[in-house]
Amino acid sequence: MSNIQNPREVYGRTLVEIGRENPNVVVLEADLGKSTMSCYFEETFPDRFFEMGIAEANMTSFAAGLSLTGKIPFTNSFAVFAAGRAFDQIRQGICIPGLNVRIVGSSCGLSDFGDGSTHQSIEDVSIMRALPNMTVLVPADGNETRTMTRALVNYRGPVYMRITRNDLPDVMPADEPFVAGKPHLVRKGNDVVVYANGQMVSLALQASEIVAGEGLSLRVVNVSSMKPVDAAALRELAGGMKGAVTAEEHSLIGGLSSLIHETLHGMSLSVRSVGIRDSFGQSAHSYEDLLEAYGLTPKHIADAVRQVMQS
Repeated sequence: MSNIQNPREVYGRTLVEIGRENPNVVVLEADLGKSTMSCYFEETFPDRFFEMGIAEANMTSFAAGLSLTGKIPFTNSFAVFAAGRAFDQIRQGICIPGLNVRIVGSSCGLSDFGDGSTHQSIEDVSIMRALPNMTVLVPADGNETRTMTRALVNYRGPVYMRITRNDLPDVMPADEPFVAGKPHLVRKGNDVVVYANGQMVSLALQASEIVAGEGLSLRVVNVSSMKPVDAAALRELAGGMKGAVTAEEHSLIGGLSSLIHETLHGMSLSVRSVGIRDSFGQSAHSYEDLLEAYGLTPKHIADAVRQVMQS
């Protein structure tokens, strides 16, 4: 069985590691430190931690100022607030001048199942992806969360990284270095390629086991770097396939589905998409209930594979 890690926990611990290694790393929080796990950095480096309260716009502008002094700021909030409430400040104060600010959106997608649509970010990737100069990252597990966070210390320019609040099985090697733009082949296959990111990578691997019993072989690709992206590599990974499926815990508008359709345009390949179809989230008794309600399970991915094979 795969090792299980919580990406939020991994992120918080990694912040402390890089803080020890680089005194220019500073962390800003919007009153959610015990949820984003920036609280670990606060405990270790209180003089380099800035509690900004429920004021994401102010936090973002403050981070921009810190970056101009040579600091490496990581801002933290729920993804829906990090990308939404501070959009103007991100666009005007960080992306236009291309500043070295890392915006980390926690509890992304539907993972905050109990708080409903106001706290569930299903459009954050499309919002951030549309901004010039912005790098957009969606780690698939704890291992990738760690390598991405470490790489961001020396990365140039604005970055948005979204992190789920739930435990995830490891799908990426612990020593796999992060390379911006690079897609990762996590399972070889001969029939259909499944492009996925975040939580959906592990679910795509489960779907591959479902259809294997039907004689179908899935090639599973982790597209954790949504921007920049190596389009040539994505096209190459579709080579020889009978079809493609995308799987994301995000709106189908402007996210991974849009990216893959843009990238594979002109190829004679049937594509089906698994994601949230132009609707908001809602509260539920469990995260699994929401995944089922919005068609984001291994069964739904397997169904999309069968549709591709029949088209």
